[in-house]
Amino acid sequence: MTGIILASGFSRRMEDEKLLLDVGGLPMVERVIRAAQSPLIGEAILIYRDDAVKAIGERYRLKTLYNPHAEEGQSAAVKLGISSADPAADGFMFFVGDQPCLTQSTVNELIRIFAGKNSSVVVPLYNGRRGNPVIFPSLLKETLLGLEGDCGGRTVLEGMKDTIVLVPIDAGSEGRDIDTKADYEKMLSSPE
Repeated sequence: MTGIILASGFSRRMEDEKLLLDVGGLPMVERVIRAAQSPLIGEAILIYRDDAVKAIGERYRLKTLYNPHAEEGQSAAVKLGISSADPAADGFMFFVGDQPCLTQSTVNELIRIFAGKNSSVVVPLYNGRRGNPVIFPSLLKETLLGLEGDCGGRTVLEGMKDTIVLVPIDAGSEGRDIDTKADYEKMLSSPE
């Protein structure tokens, strides 16, 4: 299993580098990196644009890859991660760098479910809504490498309704992603 942390966006809605914002004494992206440090993940790759984000990844000995095509959208980061992953990986677990409440126990649960159904896509459900991290089996590698523009795996999921395993996560707050200053302030005032 390869974990790929997508952390090369421009934070346009935040109007600031959101991945470096403080959440409980740590930069937001560092909290995601810690969740991705599961012993069930063979390798973790951080796709970055900002050197400060890279430095955090290096402290955790992650493979760090600069995204020279970040302006093309999320598909560029997805393709960079997959192209650099261990060719023997049975799947790709995609994390987003702005989901600071995610826990390693949820990551482990998703990986355990994938291990029993490794030709399916595993998607967490938070309060009934699909979220991240999503696990794609390696048999979808070429499909993912064909993505274009500012779209990630969601486009691939649209045609795979029969092979998606939805996993309800008890702690709905883990699914929060932080896109705006209002999201950030709400999370700080009500972390649960």
